[in-house]
Amino acid sequence: MTAKSVPFSPPVVHHNKDSWGPTSENLPQQFVDVPYAPFGKGDRLGRAADFTMSSYYSAKQKYRRDRENRAGDDFKNEEFQYKYDAVEDSSFHLVDTAKAKTSRFNQGFKKPWQTRGRGRGAWGKGGRGQGQQDQFGKGGKGGRGNQQAKGGKNGKGGRGRGRGWGRRDRVQRVDRGSSVKVAADWKCVEEFDLAQLTKLSTKVPEATDLLWAGELGTYNDAYDRLSTRADKPLQRCENREFYYVTTTDDPAIEKLAEEQAGTVYGTDAIFSLLMASPRSVYPWDVIVQKLDGTLVFDKRDTAAFDFLTVSETSHEPPPADEINTPEKLSIEATMINQNFSQQILKTDPAPEKMALPNPFADAESESKPASMAYRYRKFALGEHTIVARTELHGLVEKRGEKHKMTAYCLNEWDSKLSGGVEWRQKIDSQRGAVLATELKNNSCKLARWTAQSILAGAEQMKLGYVSRVARTNPYDHVVLATQFYKPREFATQITLNVNNMWGIIKMLVDLLLSYDDGKYVIARDGAKPIVRIYAVPNNTFDDESDEDDVELQNENDSDESD
Repeated sequence: MTAKSVPFSPPVVHHNKDSWGPTSENLPQQFVDVPYAPFGKGDRLGRAADFTMSSYYSAKQKYRRDRENRAGDDFKNEEFQYKYDAVEDSSFHLVDTAKAKTSRFNQGFKKPWQTRGRGRGAWGKGGRGQGQQDQFGKGGKGGRGNQQAKGGKNGKGGRGRGRGWGRRDRVQRVDRGSSVKVAADWKCVEEFDLAQLTKLSTKVPEATDLLWAGELGTYNDAYDRLSTRADKPLQRCENREFYYVTTTDDPAIEKLAEEQAGTVYGTDAIFSLLMASPRSVYPWDVIVQKLDGTLVFDKRDTAAFDFLTVSETSHEPPPADEINTPEKLSIEATMINQNFSQQILKTDPAPEKMALPNPFADAESESKPASMAYRYRKFALGEHTIVARTELHGLVEKRGEKHKMTAYCLNEWDSKLSGGVEWRQKIDSQRGAVLATELKNNSCKLARWTAQSILAGAEQMKLGYVSRVARTNPYDHVVLATQFYKPREFATQITLNVNNMWGIIKMLVDLLLSYDDGKYVIARDGAKPIVRIYAVPNNTFDDESDEDDVELQNENDSDESD
């Protein structure tokens, strides 16, 4: 059986002697004058295969061709591009099958921006529990610049703005300006970012005691057993006076300077602010005077230097309402700390007297000075010797031994506005969460307290938790809990590097000693995390002292006339 042959007609092949593909005379008629345009990146029909071209050059040529194809319309085939057809588009209709939403504003509700209003309020004299603050008036042995404060009754006026409901309030960037007005004759000699200060480090210096003054009461351990069910009202110590004397008005520092006990002089309040400055948000300023290789760190007479900040490092600053303005919260927190430091001490036994009496007490005053001790210490920081006045608030008995302690307290003003947690619900079972929230909102303040405790050489640091009786009542408070911490361990817990603290002080001292004799101002910018050092005339801020003297003389004249 033989296979039947299948007829096969071979196609006509035109031989091209010059190049690849058909010749121009034998092109199919349907493809004449139609240039090729690739549809996708996967097409490989751009050109004929060339096995003689190197792979590198081939890839380079392909990249160039693809770039040219994407460059513009000159390399595109208009025949294959999309064209809008209006007739076809008109034949399509979209049908909305979703249910219509009714707006609640059509039912008699006002819009959120219509509910915002303005309010006014004032804290006049006689307000209960408001701290009285006579800034840097004369009194006692402290001389000019003495600042007295009672935990009694007085206050300041204020204006506020009502908060409306509606959309969630965004975090606002507050322009706080500057704590001091920069005059035209001030010369900026140095400027650096606060972030640069965190990289400084030096060895922790050894401390030596020079003088002891004042008295120390004994801590009442009944406050260790407080809870939300067994709280204690915060009492007002109206018969106690607190002194915030600057460095140049301290008679003890003046005596030590005459004896040339050191080359750098200051107070724990000033040094702790500089040590915690990388965490600061509010503007501040410190005066430094240099004379014959000696530095004196000072503060201005009219500065709100010793007022405590509230929610300084919080993402949501305090609202500008009638009660919770930053200024009023600062006065409230200062008053609470003053009263708390005296309330937790026992009245029996009597306070332990130091070698010297309180150097700032006024013998003619009816009020007694607050129970605290001033410890003048000397720190050997490399080639520098720093003399600082530090404060201790009491003695605590532990295992038969008396330990020196400092006392501070955090205060809850409104957890809903401050972005915190409700203390009365968490402080008994989750005190760590409360402290973590406060560390987020008041990081700079806690760092300053820890630095002051370390400078004073305190073995214990007492931290209290004080809350308002009601959210809208800034006068009455209760103590909910207390907690003891060792300052060095607490510094580690809040990520406060002690070596970095002293590194900042050493850097500033080295820098200021390299300048000429005169007066300088270290100021933090209120809008940017920048610290500047200004060289100012020697008579700068003398007018403020003269104004204080005139006001004090007027008060004395009015008292004599009465």
